[in-house]
Amino acid sequence: MRERVEERHKRALRLVREHGSVRIRDLATSLGISVETARRDVAALSDAGLVRRLHGSALWPTARLSPREARLARTAPPLAPGGLVLGMVVPAVGYFYPSVIRGARDAAADVGARLLVATTEYDRDQDRAHIETLLDAGAIGLLLTPSWGMNGPDSGDLQELADLPVPAVLVERQVPAGSPGAEIDRVGSAHADGAAAGVRHLAALGHRRVALLSRATHTAPALRQGYRAAVGSLGLPEDDLSPAEGPGPGGTDRHFERDLDRLLRLAAAGEVRAALVHPDSAAIGLLRRLTARGLRVPEDFSIVCYDDELATLADVPLTSVGPVKHAVGEAALNLLVRRMENPGAESSHVALLPRLRVRESCGAP
Repeated sequence: MRERVEERHKRALRLVREHGSVRIRDLATSLGISVETARRDVAALSDAGLVRRLHGSALWPTARLSPREARLARTAPPLAPGGLVLGMVVPAVGYFYPSVIRGARDAAADVGARLLVATTEYDRDQDRAHIETLLDAGAIGLLLTPSWGMNGPDSGDLQELADLPVPAVLVERQVPAGSPGAEIDRVGSAHADGAAAGVRHLAALGHRRVALLSRATHTAPALRQGYRAAVGSLGLPEDDLSPAEGPGPGGTDRHFERDLDRLLRLAAAGEVRAALVHPDSAAIGLLRRLTARGLRVPEDFSIVCYDDELATLADVPLTSVGPVKHAVGEAALNLLVRRMENPGAESSHVALLPRLRVRESCGAP
């Protein structure tokens, strides 16, 4: 059965990626095709910006050039329009990540690269499948937000990172210090600092008790860390009402509903009159329930929400702490390009500070 051209191109790309540089004659021998066919394949891949063609050889776009190759490259034609192909794997496109994707795509366009995006819906098997698909499609670098659990990666997850055949940058994911793979480049939001900023804003308005209520998300552990650091430094009591457990069977977050009711009781009794709430949808739900109980926002209760996706849509526009998601995507893409251009560069862990936006939901008590 005759091999399809697309399959042959995939095999050629794998060989060039593995070796960095392959002579066209050697490529023909490895693929079992004529030199002329190999030359046409390399020309097609070069036109797509997937390899560089240089005087009888095919080069991986980010491969280091020998002194001779560098001299030849100075007289070679420029890379074809369309540039490099990069891949991005995110868990969802309905919340949080659209702005991150737009930031990465804008940065890719600035360097003449194409960015292919795949979503996993938090399915670990889809992580692996999409990475393979992106590599087969010619991606030579990856932005990854793996579908790890809230407690971070296990040993198998870290091994998969180590086995990646192309450079990668983690986006909004952490690797525990001291773990294998902790040196991998990553870009994310400084969620703990964002939570602390929200608490400090409420304390500056005169609140001496500030509660934390967060759904069980990947962001929650960092929010708890920042919240506890802030109330500790300010000498405030700790009112962390966030459930440690995730949603129960069928997706019903019973633990969150229980702790939301607890916060409402504290608010009705006048014991707690301010809260940092994550995400926006939970803050809007709290606002509605407070109103139903006759409590006014901000006169009787102040809210700062964490995310800033829906904050302006609430009946009372919500003061928010919002990660700078577009900037996260831009920084991640630029860091990936830097890694591809200089594989030996020092590793970078970039954390971008979220932004506090003051709106109507925070009045002085």
